[in-house]
Amino acid sequence: MAAGAHYLDLTAEQPAVQALHDALGAPAQAAAVAVVPAMAFFGGLADLLATAALAELGGDRPGPHRADEITVAVALDRWWPTAGTRSTGRRNTAQRLIVSGGRLTRAPDPAPATTWVFGPPFGAQPVVALPFSEVVTIAHHVRVGELRSYLMTAPLTELRDPGTPPPTATDESGRSAQRFAVDVAVRRDGRERLLAASGRDIYAVSAPIVAEGVVRLLDGGLRTTGVASPGQIFPAADVLTALSATPHGPRIEERWAWTR
Repeated sequence: MAAGAHYLDLTAEQPAVQALHDALGAPAQAAAVAVVPAMAFFGGLADLLATAALAELGGDRPGPHRADEITVAVALDRWWPTAGTRSTGRRNTAQRLIVSGGRLTRAPDPAPATTWVFGPPFGAQPVVALPFSEVVTIAHHVRVGELRSYLMTAPLTELRDPGTPPPTATDESGRSAQRFAVDVAVRRDGRERLLAASGRDIYAVSAPIVAEGVVRLLDGGLRTTGVASPGQIFPAADVLTALSATPHGPRIEERWAWTR
């Protein structure tokens, strides 16, 4: 901030996002710089999808965004963790947060499990509540009654196995063969939208996500300054469209929409 430089990071951890808001919110706004946490696969991608889906439901009107319920569901066909992921897992012992009754609160323990129907090739999969930084980023700019985040259970077994190897490149770009899908369902006033992102390699796909943010910051495309979530500071639908057009970015689609 002393240099007047903007800041983006790729954190998947809720405490890191909270700490940035607590420590840098007012100073960053006073310095007219942008601090954008979690501009990555975990956190930012779901935040952008939720914001874009909410806009389709009329949530882009002036004033705070509002949703009755937001559900995030993540599918991975494999999880080959990096050394950084393993280190973070050992150090991050903080209580995870969800939104219930319109407030950030501790996630239930034991974590609830359910089934989520993803698009092809995943289909119906068992998932368990495992909120990442998207809960905090969304809650900071969307007034939401209930916000839950789930992860497919199968890759957690690999993540927790110390014998699981790190990712290895399978093409010239350096990406692994891992496939992912992120579904974000947003409900507001009896209407619902589900936007989905899919692609390869959760680590590699974070590169075009954060790079898109950097380009927009350098171009002066800011909606606000201070500590702000990806969907708060950037036009979410426009960012998702740009990402889907990049060679290794996620593919974005609307899976379904309905009105009660």
